[in-house]
Amino acid sequence: MSISKFESMLKTNEVYFFDAVEFETIIEHYLNIGKQSLAKKAVQLGLEQHPSSIQLKLMKVEILIFEDELHEAIKMLSNIEAVEPHNDEVFIQKAIILSKKKQHTEAIAILKESLQYIEDPSDVWSMIGMEYLYLDDFENARLNFAKCIEVDYEDYSSLYNIVYCFDMEDSHEDAIKFLNSYLDKNPYCEVAWHQLGRQYFELGMFKEALTAFDYAVLIDDSFIGGYLEKAKSLEELKRYEEAIENYLVTLELDDPTAYAYIRIGECYEKLENTQTAIHFYKKAVHEDPLLDRGWILLTNACYNQGNYQKALYYINKAIHIDEANVLYWRRYGDINLKLNFYEESVKAFRTCLSLGDREIEIYVALADILLFLGEFSEALKTLIQAKKTYKEFAEIEYRLCGLFMILGKEEYSVTHLNNALAIDFEYHTIVKELYPSVFENKRIQKIISSYDKAVQ
Repeated sequence: MSISKFESMLKTNEVYFFDAVEFETIIEHYLNIGKQSLAKKAVQLGLEQHPSSIQLKLMKVEILIFEDELHEAIKMLSNIEAVEPHNDEVFIQKAIILSKKKQHTEAIAILKESLQYIEDPSDVWSMIGMEYLYLDDFENARLNFAKCIEVDYEDYSSLYNIVYCFDMEDSHEDAIKFLNSYLDKNPYCEVAWHQLGRQYFELGMFKEALTAFDYAVLIDDSFIGGYLEKAKSLEELKRYEEAIENYLVTLELDDPTAYAYIRIGECYEKLENTQTAIHFYKKAVHEDPLLDRGWILLTNACYNQGNYQKALYYINKAIHIDEANVLYWRRYGDINLKLNFYEESVKAFRTCLSLGDREIEIYVALADILLFLGEFSEALKTLIQAKKTYKEFAEIEYRLCGLFMILGKEEYSVTHLNNALAIDFEYHTIVKELYPSVFENKRIQKIISSYDKAVQ
C-alpha cells in the first residue's frame, strides 16, 4: 500500500506524508529489487520529512557505499555515531567501507568490537569469516563460520564456506571429520551428504563417496548435484550402466546440459558402444555448439572408427572454437595424413611448433612428411631445429643420416649414422624404411655391419 501511494505521489506534484517506518519499507523494497534511483528518491524525501531518523540516515549510508561515495558515507556515519555511539549498524557500515578499501584487518577489528553491542552475532561472525577469506586466512575464516553453524544448523551458506576453507587448505580428512560430526546432529541434510561425498571423491575413496551421494539423493530425490556426483563416482568404479542411469535422471529433472550428454557419451565409449556415444556427443554439440570438447570427442570417435572424412569435419569445428589448442592441431595433422592431404598435415604440425608444442613426435612427423613431399632441405631444417632440444635421440640422428646422404653430404651422413648406432642400434631399420636408397649405400652397409658384429 505504501509503495503504490509513494509511486502515485511521484507522478504528481503533490507531497504525501509517510511515517519513518513506511519510508524504511519503501526504501528496502527498492533496494531489494535493484531500483537504486527510486531508493535514493525515497531516502531524500524521507529525511526531508524525518530529518532526525537514524535508520533513514543509515539507509542513505548504505546507498552512498553502494555508489562508492565512501567519503560522504564516512561523514554521515560520524554524525550518527555522535548521537548513537553504540549503534551496531554503524560498526557494520564502517566495516563494509574498510573492506571496500581493502583494509580487511581493520574491518575485522571493527566487527569484533561490534559484537559487544549486538544481540544476534551470527551475521557479524559471517562477515568476519568473509574478511578472513579476503586475507586467505582460511583457518580463522572457518572458525568464524563454524560459530554461525553452532547457532543455526541450517545455515548452509556458512556450511559451504567451511568446506571451502577445508578445500583451500587441502584438509580433506579434517573436512570429513567435520561433516560426519555435523551429520550426527543433522542427519537429513542433503547438502552435508553431498559435501561429504565430494571430500571422499577428492581422496579417491569412491565407494564411500557413492554412499554419501546415495544418502543425498534419498533425502532429496530432485537434487541434481547429488545425481551428477553419484554418476561420476559410479564411473570411477567402472559401473558405467549405472552412471548413465544417473546422468539420465539429471536430464529429466532439469533442462538438458551438454555436460551430461558428454558424460553419457564417454560412458558408452567405455562400454565400447561407439555409435551410441556419437549419438550423445551430437546431442551435446547441438545443446552447446561452442563446446569444443564435444567436437573433439566426435572427432576422436570417428577417427577410431576409421571415418576420417567425418573426423576432419568435426576437428575443423573444434579448431574454429579454440585455434590455440595444440592437441586439436595434432589431431588435424593426423587426420589429414590419413587422408593423404600432406600439405595440410605440414601446416598442422608447423602450427603445433609455433604454438610451443615441441615434442619430438611433432618434429619427426613433420620431417617425414616433408621427406615424402621431396622437400629435403625443409625436412633437414626441421630436424636440425629438433636436435637443439633432443641432442642424443636416435629418431633424429638416423633421419639426419638419411637426409644428409640424399643431399650429397656423405661425411655429415656418416657422422650422424655413427651417433645413432651408438644410441640405439636396433632402431637402424628406420633408415631402410624411410631412406631405402641410403640404406643400400655400401659405406652405410659396412658401418652398420661393423656395429652389428660389435654388438654380438
